[in-house]
Amino acid sequence: MITHGKTIKIFSGNANPKLAKDISDILGIPVGSAKVGTFSDGEISVDINETVRGVDVFVVQSTNSPVNNNLMELLIMIDAFKRASAGRITAVIPYYGYARQDRKAKSRDPITAKLVADLITAAGADRVLTMDLHASQIQGYFDIPLDHLLGVPILSRYFEDKGFREDEDVVLVSPDLGSVTRTRKFADRLQAPMAIIDKRRPKANVSEIMNIIGDVRGKTAILVDDMIDTAGTIVNAANALKDLGAKEVYACCTHGVLSGPAFERINNSAIKELVMLNTIDVPANESSEKITSLSVAPIFAEAIRRIYDDVPLSILFEED
Repeated sequence: MITHGKTIKIFSGNANPKLAKDISDILGIPVGSAKVGTFSDGEISVDINETVRGVDVFVVQSTNSPVNNNLMELLIMIDAFKRASAGRITAVIPYYGYARQDRKAKSRDPITAKLVADLITAAGADRVLTMDLHASQIQGYFDIPLDHLLGVPILSRYFEDKGFREDEDVVLVSPDLGSVTRTRKFADRLQAPMAIIDKRRPKANVSEIMNIIGDVRGKTAILVDDMIDTAGTIVNAANALKDLGAKEVYACCTHGVLSGPAFERINNSAIKELVMLNTIDVPANESSEKITSLSVAPIFAEAIRRIYDDVPLSILFEED
């Protein structure tokens, strides 16, 4: 419950209004009145239907599919609040899109993660609150304060409650080299060993060869990733683990992008259960019996309360 004397208001775009409502309910305040739609030619239309002058405004908007629409909604809402003399504007972005292009992997590549950071800053945001950026260095792309929440504590707590902590038959598996650090933190929390999948493509148009670094035979394997998009990598990894003797295969991620053939691949895979956070709203008609969704509303509500009360957020970043 908010007891501070200052005014705080939470607004939502169209990306994940349910999450914004859950956060507001925890804080004990209503979602601000705003209408975000489009003109007949497709341009974004924003109407803020209550005063925000001098208010501490939090705009909850993930930049998932449709990415460009959701990003423009966020930018235009920030601009509207800035021009309406809001006291401080925090962009709450549970899932930060365009994060995979964070460097020049080859000649003439754009760095869209930096471009989007510049757009958010230019629109008038005073700070950003997000979770599990695809690459941690994106924090440095912003010239305004950024608070970076972690999804591992929520996910690991779920598996602890299932009795997987200190279980000698459990192994945490990184699906690629990029997820090793995240998987190691997860393994430390469950006090379990870890394994790494090494993927190589010998030549163009030839399927990947997978090698497992670590022991998975007869064990319950838990694959850990930050996001699952088309599910190709995670499904191939799960099937490979099963072929190499894993007893059961679970998978978990912070962001369930789940585009294209993702649901079909997951349903037909060796994955027993996919656990993900609700940073992205998955439509009910696109759900799967294998998918379990955990809420990030409590941690975002606590982060917003701490930002609003001007108290440290460091306790929310701690791995332990």
